[in-house]
Amino acid sequence: MVGETMADKTIVKPDTTTKTKTAPKTKRPPLYKVILLNDDYTPREFVVLVLKAVFRMGEETANRVMMTAHRRGACVIAVYTRDVAETKAKEATELGKSKGYPLFFTTEPEE
Repeated sequence: MVGETMADKTIVKPDTTTKTKTAPKTKRPPLYKVILLNDDYTPREFVVLVLKAVFRMGEETANRVMMTAHRRGACVIAVYTRDVAETKAKEATELGKSKGYPLFFTTEPEE
């Protein structure tokens, strides 16, 4: 170190730049409607029973939904993420098939 000058020394400055992490924006999963399609063979009481069992509706709500599907030909039951909507539609449809009814639920993307 004897005989060294300032020009011989390297000065290291600490890195003072701040790096901020930006959390990736999570996109909400698309939602799907579960739709009850009316048919002329499944008893109304059975439709109400399925709506209560699969979609956790109360008696009054299930009756209202069933009558809407009966009058209009179809009725949106609920809106869920795709997996849940498809699972519930399949479960409800299979309940009808297990009793010999053509009860049918379908799904479609919510717009």
